[in-house]
Amino acid sequence: MAPSFVHLPNGQILTVTPVFAGFSFKHNDLDVHNSAFPPGWTITIESQRDHDDASGQPKDSFARRYRSPTLHGDNMFISSISNPNNTDFKPATSPTRQIAMMLWATLWWYFHQEPRPNPHVQGTNPDMPEDGKPKSEWRINIRREGILKGRHLLPKLERMGIILSEDSCVGENVDDRNGEGWNRMFASQRHFWLLDPRIFLFTLSPATYSPFPGASPYPSRPSSPDREGTPQGLRTPQMQSPGPFASGSHLPTYYPPPPTLFTFTNNIRHPLRQKPPAQGETFYTRYIPSVGQYLSFRTASLSHKSPAYRGPVSGSTPTFLPPKSGVNQDNLPSITNMTITPSDTDLLHSWMNDPRVNAMWGEAGPRSKQEAFLRTALNSKYSFPVIGCWDGKPFGYFEIYWVKEDHLGRHLSSHDYGNWDRGIHALVGEQEFRGPHRVIVWLSALVHYCWLADPRTERVMLEPRVDNKKSVTFLD
Repeated sequence: MAPSFVHLPNGQILTVTPVFAGFSFKHNDLDVHNSAFPPGWTITIESQRDHDDASGQPKDSFARRYRSPTLHGDNMFISSISNPNNTDFKPATSPTRQIAMMLWATLWWYFHQEPRPNPHVQGTNPDMPEDGKPKSEWRINIRREGILKGRHLLPKLERMGIILSEDSCVGENVDDRNGEGWNRMFASQRHFWLLDPRIFLFTLSPATYSPFPGASPYPSRPSSPDREGTPQGLRTPQMQSPGPFASGSHLPTYYPPPPTLFTFTNNIRHPLRQKPPAQGETFYTRYIPSVGQYLSFRTASLSHKSPAYRGPVSGSTPTFLPPKSGVNQDNLPSITNMTITPSDTDLLHSWMNDPRVNAMWGEAGPRSKQEAFLRTALNSKYSFPVIGCWDGKPFGYFEIYWVKEDHLGRHLSSHDYGNWDRGIHALVGEQEFRGPHRVIVWLSALVHYCWLADPRTERVMLEPRVDNKKSVTFLD
C-alpha cells in the first residue's frame, strides 16, 4: 500500500505510510530537520470478521491484516509517539489533548478510506434484496492498549466525546484498575463528522524557530529576516483572515454555545443569537480530495480591498522556514506570484449582473446597488453574508440564516422547524467553479458548518425557486 497524505482542516499535512501491523503518521510541518524518527505516531490496526447476525455477535473472532475498512470489525490503538526536538518546539502542555489530536487525525484518515464498507447488515435473510436489509453505522473499535492503556486516558477521551461506549453504567467494580469498563470503546463515522475539529486541533509552541511563528498556522507574513535568519517582527495586514484554527496560545479554539436566552423580533419569540464571525473572518476550511483544493468560507466584507486569505491552499508551504529546512524558497509566496482579488462589493457587482444570476436574484444594477445589498445583509440580525473560496479564490456568495426569524418561518408550521434550525441561500458566480461535482461539495460543507456551529441545529433548509430547475435537480 503506497503512502498517502492527510490534509487536516487547519492546513497541516500528514504522510501516512504502511508499517508492520499498522500505519505510521508523519507530521510534515514539525519535521524541520528530516529526522530518522520524524515527529508523529504509529497505530496498530487489524480486522476481524464483521458481525454476521442482527444480535451483533461475531461468529468468529480471528484477526487478519487490515486491507480495507469493514463495517464493525476493525480494531485500532496508538502504539507509539515520536515528539519533535525540544529545541524546535515546546512539549505539549496537555499530553491528553495531544493524544486526542492524534486520535482525531487518525479517525479523519480512517473515515476517508475507500472503498467504504457495505452499510447493510448481512446474514439476516439470504433471500432479502440488498437494499431491503437493515443498515448499521460504520464504526471502528478503539482498544485499550499501547499509548491508550493509561488508567485515566480513555475516560478523558470519552468525556471529550471522541470515543463512545454502549455500556453507560457505572459498573460494580469498586477499584477498576484493569479498566474492564473501558474495553469496548469505539468511534462512529456519523458521530465523528459532528465533532468540531477546533476541539482537538492545535499546534505546538515554537521554542526557537518554527514553520508557524506566532499563531496556528499561516497567521501572517513575517517581515524580512536579519542576517542571522531571525525574523525582526511580524507584519499583520489590516484585513487578515487566518482561519478558524488560529491561536496565539497554540491551544484548541473551540468554544461551546452559551446558555439559551429568549427575545422577541417582529413578535417572534426566538433565542438570543450570538454574533456571526467578523467581516473577512474565515470560519470554515477543509481539504477536498476529489478536487485537490481547500474549500473555505469567510464572512463578506465592505472593505475596498479583498480580505487577505491566510489559510491553507493545495501544495502550500509555511510562510517562514527555519534554517536548513530543506524547502525551496522559490516555492514560497512572493510579489511575482501574488494574485490581486477584487473587493467583495466588486465581486457581487460582477456576479449579480450576470444574466444567469440576475434571473434568480434580481439584484442587477450599478455598483451602489450591490453595496447597499451587502450593507443590508451585514446588518441583519438573523443572517450573515458569506463568500466561498477554493484555495483562497472567491467563487460564490451565500447567506446563512435562522429559519425562525426569516420570512421562510412564516410560511411553515411551527412543527416544521426548531429554535436552532438554519437555512441557506446560494449563488455561484465564477464559471470555472460551476458543476454538480462541486455543488455537492460546497453544499455539504455549508450544512456541515451549520451542524458544527451549534449542535442544537437539527435541520438545514434550502428554498430554491420552483423554476430553478438545476438547483432542484442537484437537491434531488
